[in-house]
Amino acid sequence: MKKYISDFVIESSEKLHANYGLLKLKPVEGVLPDILPGQFCQVEIKNSKTTFLRRPISVNYVDYDANLLWLLVRRAGEGTNALVDAPEGEIVNVVYPMGNGFTVPTDKQKKLLLIGGGVGVAPLLYFGEVLKREGVEVNFLLGARSENDLLELDEFKKRGNVYLSTEDGSEGEKGFVTTHSVLTQKWDMISCCGPMPMMKAVAKYAVENGVDCEVSLENVMACGVGACLCCVEDTHDHGNVCVCKEGPVFNIKRLKW
Repeated sequence: MKKYISDFVIESSEKLHANYGLLKLKPVEGVLPDILPGQFCQVEIKNSKTTFLRRPISVNYVDYDANLLWLLVRRAGEGTNALVDAPEGEIVNVVYPMGNGFTVPTDKQKKLLLIGGGVGVAPLLYFGEVLKREGVEVNFLLGARSENDLLELDEFKKRGNVYLSTEDGSEGEKGFVTTHSVLTQKWDMISCCGPMPMMKAVAKYAVENGVDCEVSLENVMACGVGACLCCVEDTHDHGNVCVCKEGPVFNIKRLKW
């Protein structure tokens, strides 16, 4: 897919939580191109003397009607802090859309479960929207430490069935997503994004139950174009590959987990 380097204006900057912000960006010129669910952006950090590299941020949602690109950002350091705290009206430069996307099934009868943990829920919202438009039933299993860490629930509920899991039991079932009772149902396909231990546990469940599974990796990325080799992942078919170019979405059969 063609890549773009574009200036965006921050139309809306909303604090969802002390550690999370939702940015809605509008292109300064033109309209948004086709973007696949699961792709990401490389966002420039302005006016920082120490943050030289762009920050990789998953595409949270694409509102073509309003010409808005949504980015859900978690505070993880100086760069992401600057994005979360950026004021409305500020201009940010973005390279996008990067990487590949989740697989949209051709068989609309397949039972899909989209599993997200923490800020890993971000790419699943847009994926759910695309699936819904394609006539596929959408099911989300979202996990967090507590009810206060669950993000964008109203948006997820607009697009499918939502099952919740919190470690402290404050919302939904108590425990991890991999212990949720919804996993006792028969699923044809799982799409997952979140902390690495969670994704590996979901992958183990998928293998043991014969479920096709894709995961969106969050390896450390610096350049976004496969030059710096920061984000390499070992695979069965092609050895070490750059997640930013061949991913971030991988079928678990490829990964040496």
